[in-house]
Amino acid sequence: MANLSRRSVLKTGAAAVGVSTLGAPMIWAQEIKNITLRQFGTGVSNLNEVGQKVKEDLGFTLEMTALDSDSVTQRAATQPDSFDIADIEYWICKKVWPTGNLQAMDVSKIKNYDKIVGIFKDGKLTPESVIAQGTAPHTVGFVEGQGSTTFADEETGWMTLIPTIYNADTLGIRPDLIGRPIESWTELLNPEFKGKASILDISSIGIMDMAMVCEAMGEIQYGDKGNMTQDEIDATFAIFTEAKKAGQFRAFWKTFDESVNLMASGEVVIQSMWSPAITAVKSRGIPCVYQPLKEGYRSWGGGIGLSKSLSGMELDAAYDYINWYLDGWVGGFLMRQGYYSAVPETSKNHMTENEWGYWFEGKPAVEDITNPYGDVMDQAGNSRDGGSFYDRMGSVACWNAVMDENQYMVRKWNEFIAS
Repeated sequence: MANLSRRSVLKTGAAAVGVSTLGAPMIWAQEIKNITLRQFGTGVSNLNEVGQKVKEDLGFTLEMTALDSDSVTQRAATQPDSFDIADIEYWICKKVWPTGNLQAMDVSKIKNYDKIVGIFKDGKLTPESVIAQGTAPHTVGFVEGQGSTTFADEETGWMTLIPTIYNADTLGIRPDLIGRPIESWTELLNPEFKGKASILDISSIGIMDMAMVCEAMGEIQYGDKGNMTQDEIDATFAIFTEAKKAGQFRAFWKTFDESVNLMASGEVVIQSMWSPAITAVKSRGIPCVYQPLKEGYRSWGGGIGLSKSLSGMELDAAYDYINWYLDGWVGGFLMRQGYYSAVPETSKNHMTENEWGYWFEGKPAVEDITNPYGDVMDQAGNSRDGGSFYDRMGSVACWNAVMDENQYMVRKWNEFIAS
């Protein structure tokens, strides 16, 4: 009994391990029920439905706390004993990993590791892909060993985060209120939308949207949008501060709900948005489009990180949770909101042919498309904004990033918001 791991008992069951250990699964099952893992992250993926499904399928309790991105970063960097699982974005990892608050994960324990898309391994969606600017996930995805606090340049068998969710982000628009085609990031600063534009008030993400706009306008040619010089930062904020003082922006939002309400009310007609926020607006019967733009997308990726304090049965439970997460149910749930799963092929098993065709392959829907809650998102005959997975993720121009001049950028951001 002492030599049996919880994992081996759960895999083989009482019949396989023999009469002498007949009581073991029952004992383990009871101990599993007593386990609670504390997870925090943004509202994007810290969903009550996931916690409920974990309880049903794995037996333990997953307590989830949803915070904004800045609060997520601060907690992961300063309060390692306050959580077991950090559900964070890769750009946040660049700030958090050097603190030593997270432990590297052994990929040999991840059963679907070989099926994880290449974006998270070598940075390439296809062998021909050009890696976009910014903090691409693979650049902060691996370390040399379990105790390392520096990132490795290639796959090592030890991951900082196990990737779970990602997307290609762009501007959301109200086509009914705009009444004409929108094709470029430059439209965010078009005086036509004075007082009806918005960007998100999260510096590390907002600055990337600003850069997409400034470069599209031909005002700034960045060496690397994801790692600007101080001069480039100054030039970027000069353009946006001028627009702000001219009354271009209705608001600067921090939370998912704020962005939904701004767009649904019609107070804003063009803004930084996230895919499920578009979904939420459309579920109210209000036209809203995640507009493909000719300059490409700003992308992000998230994953599960484990606290350095996690050990023993709780650590085993965390690995089981990760494997369950990549096994398809969560992926299907998230993909029906417009996100992508790190292991798309397992998600396919939890989606209808119509859903998979619409969300992943970019095919016209053969019947109405609904979100995970049953609300109609799109009508039969329509295709997803931006097309297929390969069309959208193949058009990424930059990733959310943490720059070498991050402290300088944040100070300038705060000055911009206060101006």
